[in-house]
Amino acid sequence: MSTIEERKYWLAWSQISGIGPILLQRLHQHFGKLENAWKASPAELRKIEGFGFQTLEKVVQQRSRINPEQLLIQHQQINPNFWTPADAEYPQLLREIPTPPAILYYRGEVDLQENSGKKPLVGIVGTRKPTEYGIKWTRQISTALAKNGFTVVSGMAEGIDTESHTAAMKAGGRTIAVVGTGVDVIYPYKNKDLYQQILKSGIVISEYPAKTAPNRTHFPRRNRIIAGLSRAILVMEAGAKSGALITANYANEFCRDVYALPGRVDDEPSQGCLKLISQGAGLINQQLNELLIMLGAIPQIDVETPLFNSLPLPQPTQTKLETPKLEPELQQVIDILAVESLPFDFIVQKTGMDAGLVSSSLLQLELMGLVSQLPGMRYQKL
Repeated sequence: MSTIEERKYWLAWSQISGIGPILLQRLHQHFGKLENAWKASPAELRKIEGFGFQTLEKVVQQRSRINPEQLLIQHQQINPNFWTPADAEYPQLLREIPTPPAILYYRGEVDLQENSGKKPLVGIVGTRKPTEYGIKWTRQISTALAKNGFTVVSGMAEGIDTESHTAAMKAGGRTIAVVGTGVDVIYPYKNKDLYQQILKSGIVISEYPAKTAPNRTHFPRRNRIIAGLSRAILVMEAGAKSGALITANYANEFCRDVYALPGRVDDEPSQGCLKLISQGAGLINQQLNELLIMLGAIPQIDVETPLFNSLPLPQPTQTKLETPKLEPELQQVIDILAVESLPFDFIVQKTGMDAGLVSSSLLQLELMGLVSQLPGMRYQKL
């Protein structure tokens, strides 16, 4: 079957209410082709997990009213640019997640190196109301990523999203905006100039068709696409209930690396980041080189110096070579660590301490500049 033939069935199935990404994946795996699934009897469909009586009833009723070939022609008139998993251009990393969008609409300048996974994508997310501290870090990191060949992915919302897109483009890099509306709808409208700039320096993508208006249920769902597209997610500033934490949770589910910017313990915009760090997220520290190396890049710009010489960082820095006097539990943890990284479970086993206490101790040691966390919840003494 040609790509055109198969993509029309991806489109047709996406129009059936009650059939989401998970059921579509099951259909595809069971029948091999969605055309076979489209022509399958209710009895055959009933064999698929998740196809109960109500779902089958919807499929039978709605399938009879849809002509896949005519649907594709009509749909393309309003939505000329979209990919389905049947298309070779469909983003490779999205194929790997359990809930890939059946239809992915796009607008802008496509880079097939990004779609194939040959050019790395990094997601940057955070609060809509960042502090000066969060804004400066976001600008610095987005600039460094862009200059080192990464494409910055975010959601075109106010705040951290806007800063990351803007900084990446100013540095001459590309950026991808994943939106919760149609790709032809600008939201928030105050970002209309940013939207136009992104179309020239990247793409806007969405799983929602043209003219889809903002809906609060769409934005948590679009966060899984940000996480799925990205090799790693950087959470710059996030409150305890920030939507950025949803993106981080998806990233963990999809086996992506998660990094968080530490902040002061009494700053509300940092509560989500501190929570992520306590749960094992990587620490974005003062030396950006380390982050770039973790992400797989050989730095092309001078990032050896601290990011902000004028802005006090929220963690204290050690000016002496000798280890400071530590509380007993901190000392017990750091005594276990070595220059070579050790896994979290091993540290818990060796110390004999509660896992929660070990986690909080490691966080404190990281903020003191004595310990570094590596991907995979591994820790090493600095």
